[in-house]
Amino acid sequence: MNDATTSNDIRLREGSSIAQRLVVAGSAAAVALCFTPGLFTHDALEIVISVVALLAGAAFVGVVMLTPAVVWIITPDEILIGRQRPFGKLQTRIVAKDDISGLQVPGSKTAKARFQLAFTLASGERLTSPPLSDVTHVHDTVARIAAQFDVPDVEAPVNPLDASNSEMRLGDPVEPFSQRDLRIAALIAVALSVAPYAYRLWRGLPPQWIDYLLLPLGLIAAFGVYRFANLVTGAFWIIREGDIRVERLWGNGQPRVDQIEGHDIKAITVDRRGRSEDEHCIVVIRLHSGRRFRSPRIGSRNEARAVGAEIVRRLGIGPEASQI
Repeated sequence: MNDATTSNDIRLREGSSIAQRLVVAGSAAAVALCFTPGLFTHDALEIVISVVALLAGAAFVGVVMLTPAVVWIITPDEILIGRQRPFGKLQTRIVAKDDISGLQVPGSKTAKARFQLAFTLASGERLTSPPLSDVTHVHDTVARIAAQFDVPDVEAPVNPLDASNSEMRLGDPVEPFSQRDLRIAALIAVALSVAPYAYRLWRGLPPQWIDYLLLPLGLIAAFGVYRFANLVTGAFWIIREGDIRVERLWGNGQPRVDQIEGHDIKAITVDRRGRSEDEHCIVVIRLHSGRRFRSPRIGSRNEARAVGAEIVRRLGIGPEASQI
């Protein structure tokens, strides 16, 4: 669900669907069952490993299947909280406007642009909402809720992706690795390649072909680390009205800047980098020239879609190119 809807209600949701839970739980159970043959051996260590693996798999499946899905519906007069475990009954709670005495908007430790609403009740109880999915309108959403519940002195969070900013910032400014760090990494690569050869000489054993092969590979790896390590420092996006400034580094540490305008874009999509759709979604821009730009990690698919929609608006991207 979206944070802002066509009505006056604000809807927040957290938790996977039953189908998604079954897929994750089934995969974990399959991995755990791979260890069952160890139970029928006479090796005590294999039996212990199998038992631990099965118990860990069962615990993981239990956590996945028993974690409740939570839905908040914030209206001008109250907050309706629904909580439901898979295959369980829906539990509801209503928090009246007069019961709310304070509001804070703490950020997430794992994602810069993830925010939750923390309400303090007159009784002293603290209720924390699911994350705000529309990360581009956090200031407006918080101001709106504070006004409708008459909560004073609500500190606006620092949000680099808020649409109220003249420049939306994705990621961190890129900096090259120091020469000292590069030399240390190169020396480690050389040492690892030499270690098997030196060990066999120390034991009085003749080196094997693999030992000889590792020596030049270590030198190649050291050269690659020293020459190209800065290529993995990532990118820093500055999203402005009309264009996107993409800052990266060349292998030698020199800055590289690309500028993307709306007419350059052939397609803009939301993609997943990694296994989780709750943490590793990004915006991908493909140009008419064939070049492709992948944004720094944003967060959940809903959060990435919100950022993508704001990019579409700021750059004036036509509907034929937008696949958000």
